[in-house]
Amino acid sequence: MEADRLKMEIAQRMSTERYEHVLRVTETAKKLAATNRISIEKAEQAALFHDIAKFMDKSDQQHILETADEDPRLFSFHHELWHAPVGAIIARDEFGINDKDILNAIRYHTTGRANMSPLEKLIYISDMIEPGRNFPGIEDLRKKAAENLETAMESCIHQSVQFLVNKRAPVFPDSIDCYNQHLEKKGTVKL
Repeated sequence: MEADRLKMEIAQRMSTERYEHVLRVTETAKKLAATNRISIEKAEQAALFHDIAKFMDKSDQQHILETADEDPRLFSFHHELWHAPVGAIIARDEFGINDKDILNAIRYHTTGRANMSPLEKLIYISDMIEPGRNFPGIEDLRKKAAENLETAMESCIHQSVQFLVNKRAPVFPDSIDCYNQHLEKKGTVKL
């Protein structure tokens, strides 16, 4: 599906504010893809789809996850996490996206995971640093993303886990695995 038609379809599924976020994530992803020798087309597709299920009814999301036999641990965590795997299912089933890397980039854009592909990291980072985001440390994350995708991912997952811990919110196991893997790469932790 061509990008303009896809954008029209996606715009109908979300608020104007969320759609503008999706467009900013898409532009950020395309820029990062270009500088990191990642397919710009794949980055654009994954970014456009990343929040397609964000405004779906919670019960509809749950039904899709149960029908698709998704990770049952999701139901023990806040339903905000559900839109990512549901978005991957929608991209596959309604739009014919069969590229596993694109689908995983959509699926893990909220939690991260261990052994992320460069495209998965790129979408995770782009969602966190797009120009509409504003939180303490954002400029440092943007600078790191411009310099090195791996360093940026390490800093982004640290930021995300730290934010949840400070709120005393539960952290999904995939996020912990991602965080621990980055510590292990630095030699900070032996797993």
